[in-house]
Amino acid sequence: MRALARALLFVYDYLVIYLNVLWLGVGCLAWTPIALILYPLLSERQGRALGRRFLMSGFRLYLAGLTLSRRFSFDLEDLDSLRDAPPMIIAPNHPCLLDALMVISRLPNVSCVLKTRLMDNMFLGAGARLARFTRSEPVRRMMYLAIRDFECGSHLLLFPEGTRTTRDPINPFKGSIGVIARRARVPVQTVLIETDSHYMGKGWSLFRKPTLPIHYRVRLGRRFDPPHNTQQFMTELEHYFAHELVQGSAFYTPNTMPAPAERRQDVSSRSPS
Repeated sequence: MRALARALLFVYDYLVIYLNVLWLGVGCLAWTPIALILYPLLSERQGRALGRRFLMSGFRLYLAGLTLSRRFSFDLEDLDSLRDAPPMIIAPNHPCLLDALMVISRLPNVSCVLKTRLMDNMFLGAGARLARFTRSEPVRRMMYLAIRDFECGSHLLLFPEGTRTTRDPINPFKGSIGVIARRARVPVQTVLIETDSHYMGKGWSLFRKPTLPIHYRVRLGRRFDPPHNTQQFMTELEHYFAHELVQGSAFYTPNTMPAPAERRQDVSSRSPS
């Protein structure tokens, strides 16, 4: 009987993983022709608002579906306090592909800097362009558009590592986040993402089955004031992330992440009194 239960769970886990990828792909592809039609018809302000609201709702629905499978869990409540916050850069670490989805799913007016290949992607490009997300290249134009977007009261999601984490505790940071924060005179809100799986990390195949269940937790870190010295700020920011991740890494070993209450107690015990 136990062997049968394990076999059924094994099959179920494969279904969850494959349907997860299929659901995300179909959802993005279904939105693509609608976004393409709306882009020239709506004003920049209207397209931005509609595009970002749709992405928030769509990604929230997607994550809710994963949660219903009972093989994924997401502790994202800390992000809700940023919904009505003034313009700022939201700067998370980047353990996996789901990081951007988790942040966007909780915030109705957040822009994101995307690599050019993602902006031109048939699944993501049209929706990203309607929402007025920003291409990462050329860098000067990226900075100009990112700074201008703050005038609309937006938040900017920008990963300081520039790519998914490949070494503990974090990859070396890119300096663009400090330059944008200094020029736009906006604070930088750090966000710490922790998980007990390398699923969808750098080099992970979309169809490779991970060990399930998988847990994700997001907590707000320190909010840095707009910097005056970019180089000094980037050094301080990288040092902060390297020492704030509870395990010295974004990755726990499978099934060892503490419950939310235990995790918060552990974090608070590490904070100076």
